[in-house]
Amino acid sequence: CNLFLAGWWKRPEKPNLLAEKVEQLMEWSSRRSVIRTNGDKFRRFVKAPPRNYSVVVMFTALQPQRQCSVCRQANEEYQVLANSWRYSSAFSNKLFFTVVDYDEGADVFQQLNMNSAPTFMHFPPKGKPKRADTFDLQRIGFAAEQLAKWIADRTDVHIRVFRPPNYSGTIALALLVSLVGGLLYLRRNNLEFIYNKTGWAMAALCVVFAMTSGQMWNHIRGPPYAHKNPQNGQVSYIHGSSQAQFVAESHIILLLNAAITMGMVLLNEAATSKGDVGKRRSKLFSTVSSYYTYKKYLQKIKFRTISRLPSTIVKNITALFKIRMPVFTSLFWVYQFVTNQT
Repeated sequence: CNLFLAGWWKRPEKPNLLAEKVEQLMEWSSRRSVIRTNGDKFRRFVKAPPRNYSVVVMFTALQPQRQCSVCRQANEEYQVLANSWRYSSAFSNKLFFTVVDYDEGADVFQQLNMNSAPTFMHFPPKGKPKRADTFDLQRIGFAAEQLAKWIADRTDVHIRVFRPPNYSGTIALALLVSLVGGLLYLRRNNLEFIYNKTGWAMAALCVVFAMTSGQMWNHIRGPPYAHKNPQNGQVSYIHGSSQAQFVAESHIILLLNAAITMGMVLLNEAATSKGDVGKRRSKLFSTVSSYYTYKKYLQKIKFRTISRLPSTIVKNITALFKIRMPVFTSLFWVYQFVTNQT
């Protein structure tokens, strides 16, 4: 009888422990949408059973001495997502958002064999995290909308992202309209510059450069500007996969496209101008130099992952072939034209 009573008294411990954990997490969530955890809190509330709730953890390094700008950008998106969940009508105790900073939980990073930040992981109510429970940050980016979609796939919890109002775009547009309007007013007696073909061509080129360099992809996916290896501190500006890119990579592509375009402009000037042959030759040599630089660095970017992605070899070679052929044809034609004039 005593043994039976002892066993009966021990049974409620597990439900009581679960209730205490949920109550504590709910209390922390009421204060802050993202719960800061160290090694002890992580092991108790995220790893240790019992659990009937899911936990999304952001592993990061936000301290200034870490110089992780990507971590700060990802943290802003993570805060937007957590706030959207916290203040939504569907908020419940089935999902919690937490963060583990390297300087507060280095033992957690060692326990999980984690050597990069930021990283997002989902810890399900039962069992260990699977491969899909780690968010593919390098390929998808860290936009709050992409994180919400990933969480919906892993937990069946759908979060509608609400962003705080941002009037910077409206203010910038208003300033631009005011500037253009003021310029037109000051030049109201002489509006011939509106019909300047060179100005419209430059404006069109800027739009083309922005689109062909991947700026729209950056706007949709929200990738990091660059990646800093926490082990050796090396900064990577070119992504290692052909399925993703960094913001810095698109800027590099933009500059390279601008260089080859400037070379084509110089080719046209050398072919149509009626000036000194020496100056026309110098323009030709400048064009060859800019094209060589473009080809050299663009090849490095395009073929960086060719050994790991053999299926992209034909695609990349075809793309480069399409780029080179018109340039080679123009170079040969201008060279013949210039040399014939001598």
